[in-house]
Formats: sequence, C-alpha cells, structure tokens
Amino acid sequence: MRQGFYERNHCEILQGNARFVDEHTLALDCPDGSVETLTAEKFVIACGSRPYHPTDVDFTHPRIYDSDSILSMHHEPRHVLIYGAGVIGCEYASIFRGMDVKVDLINTRDRLLAFLDQEMSDSLSYHFWNSGVVIRHNEEYEKIEGCDDGVIMHLKSGKKLKADCLLYANGRTGNTDSLALQNIGLETDSRGQLKVNSMYQTAQPHVYAVGDVIGYPSLASAAYDQGRIAAQALVKGEATAHLIEDIPTGIYTIPEISSVGKTEQQLTAMKVPYEVGRAQFKHLARAQIVGMNVGTLKILFHRETKEILGIHCFGERAAEIIHIGQAIMEQKGGGNTIEYFVNTTFNYPTMAEAYRVAALNGLNRLF
Repeated sequence: MRQGFYERNHCEILQGNARFVDEHTLALDCPDGSVETLTAEKFVIACGSRPYHPTDVDFTHPRIYDSDSILSMHHEPRHVLIYGAGVIGCEYASIFRGMDVKVDLINTRDRLLAFLDQEMSDSLSYHFWNSGVVIRHNEEYEKIEGCDDGVIMHLKSGKKLKADCLLYANGRTGNTDSLALQNIGLETDSRGQLKVNSMYQTAQPHVYAVGDVIGYPSLASAAYDQGRIAAQALVKGEATAHLIEDIPTGIYTIPEISSVGKTEQQLTAMKVPYEVGRAQFKHLARAQIVGMNVGTLKILFHRETKEILGIHCFGERAAEIIHIGQAIMEQKGGGNTIEYFVNTTFNYPTMAEAYRVAALNGLNRLF
C-alpha cells in the first residue's frame, strides 16, 4: 500500500544503509552487498530514533528489553520492572497492568510526566495506584543483574528489586551514528540528535532534518508537518508554513491523556488571570450509558477576555476529544472564546457535551 503511494508520486525507494561520503554524495550499502553511489544537491535526514541503550545495561540478556524488543517477548511475565516513567514507560505500565501483570514503575523524577498539567499527572498517578502499579519516584539504578529466572535491579537508594523481566524505557537516541556526519561537518548532541533552524536546515544549509532525529516534540503528527515545511523550504528556498504554536499531546495510557495549550502551572508563573472550567465524565449521559466512570475535561480560560488558554483531558478517547477544543483555540479575530461552547448546540448524548458542561462550570465561577 505504501509502496504504491510512493510510486504514484514518482518517488524511487532504495533499500540499504546510507552514509555521507562528502557534502553532496551518499554511499548506499545495499542488501545484496553492493555499494551504490548517490549524488544530490539537497538532502533530508528523517531517520528517526531508537531506544537509548546505556553501555552498562546488557540488552543481549533474554530478560532485559527495550520498548522495541519487548514486542517480541516469548514468555509470559508475572512481574515486570519498568525503568523510566516517561510517556513510553507509562503506556507500557498501563498495558501490562491491563493484562494483570504486576508492575514496578521506576521514575527518575519526582512526579509522573512533569510536562503535563499537574492535575492530569496526579490523576494518572492515582489511577496507577488504584490499579496496583507500584511507582517509585526519585530513583536511579546503580547496576542491573540479569539472572536465569529474571532481573535484579540495585537502586542508588539502597533498594533491590527483582522481577521476571526489565523494560528499560528511559529515553531515545537519534539514528545518526552510521551516517558519517563528520564527513559533511555536522555534529549531534549526546543523544544523536541534530539542531535545525525554523526551516529545518542543519548547520549545512543544503541538509535538512525532521522528525525524532531533531528531538522535541518527537511526535508523529508534528514530524509529518515538519516534513511538509522542509519540503517547501527545499523547493522554494523559504517556508511560509510553520508548526502551530500549541501542538496537541496524546498519551495512550489507560485511560488516555491529551492536552493542548498552557498548564495551570505555566499560567500561574506567567501571572495570567485565568479561571478553570471542569466536567467529570461520570456526569455525562453518554458516559453513563457506556459505563465510563473515570475521566475529566478541564478548560483554562482568561477571566477577562474569555480566551481559551489550555485544554486538558483525562479519560477514554481523550486524544479525540481534545481536537474539538483545539479547533476553537486556533480561531482568529475573537473566535477563540469559551462562550462558543455555551452558545452552540451539541448532539445528545455525546462525549463532546463535556465542553458545554466545563464551559458553564468555568463561567459560573466569574464574578
């Protein structure tokens, strides 16, 4: 299917491992052992990332996994250690706990997903606790031992943990180590990532980079748009398009978390006079019909202008629900207002009604 798409758009696909020979030449090591030479005026590096492997962790051990290799697990663990409580670690914690596997989640920071609005982070922490996930904050490993029947992790705090297997999910690194970037005068950071400007040009103006290989936000949705912008700059010499300021985040834990815009903590630090409108899913007819008891939608808006500043959702289908609010946030000329949700008519019963409930809740707080 994808092959046909490229063929229809006259894109030739070459399989192999590429490396730079000079500023305009690539050497491609083909699967049949041959080496093909390719030349071009401009290049786009979109080689993605892979799970980060610290040198003191033996990923060849059959009970030690990363977020890729764990998908090929050939045994059924009863107890899993997850090191790293970022997005990937939390998503896998949800998956394993949903399969009734005991989970210890080791977090190197003081709370889960600190970039989220704290209320959303606290909701996830409570939901994990309520489902039986053991979270250990502010912990780092000292050494990891692979055994015949599992893995033992020694923490710097003096604790020792043992489980049937370990999932190491503490960061990712760019797939740049085999590109011979030194041959074109490019350097990466410690995680193999490249720096780019607003048009996604690297330090070499004819070499562009997009996606995970440039780091934040490391989202497939953003990478798609980055590719479009880089293509426009490559062809026209400049890019008029740009990433939207408020990129939505979707986290596929159970239940989901999604957000767009500012958090309460950011608005407080910025001294913005905001108010909060909330809707609990359990009060919505659609949620009651399907038995959805967990979930909330929170709208942050300016007290004076009624402009929506941030939307945060915790619950089933959160990553879908968020886009209703995002569409209003992006409106220009006064169109971004929380009053839209009060003045429009929603289908009944729907989860979208949460916006009206939250809007009324927030507006009723004003005086």
